[in-house]
Formats: sequence, C-alpha cells, structure tokens
Amino acid sequence: MAKPNYSFEKRKKELERVKKKDEKKQRKLERGDDETESPEGAEESESTTEVP
Repeated sequence: MAKPNYSFEKRKKELERVKKKDEKKQRKLERGDDETESPEGAEESESTTEVP
C-alpha cells in the first residue's frame, strides 16, 4: 500500500490559505475605495480640519 504524501496536502492547504487571504485583502481595498468616495467621509475630514 502506498503511503500518503503529507507534504503535498500541506502545500495545497497553504496555497488555499494564501489565495483566500489575497481575495480578502482585495475586497477590503475595493471597499475602502468606496468609503473614501462617499460624502460622509468628506464631511468628517472637513470637520476635523476646522477645529484648531
């Protein structure tokens, strides 16, 4: 009987983790861009600059 190749399984899981992490990072970046374009974000930045 052939023995299992644990290093292959470990590498496969690691690649899945990295891919999932990258996708999550990309979603955060896209969401962050949307938040900066909203008028609420502009109001907050203006109010902080007016206070001496």
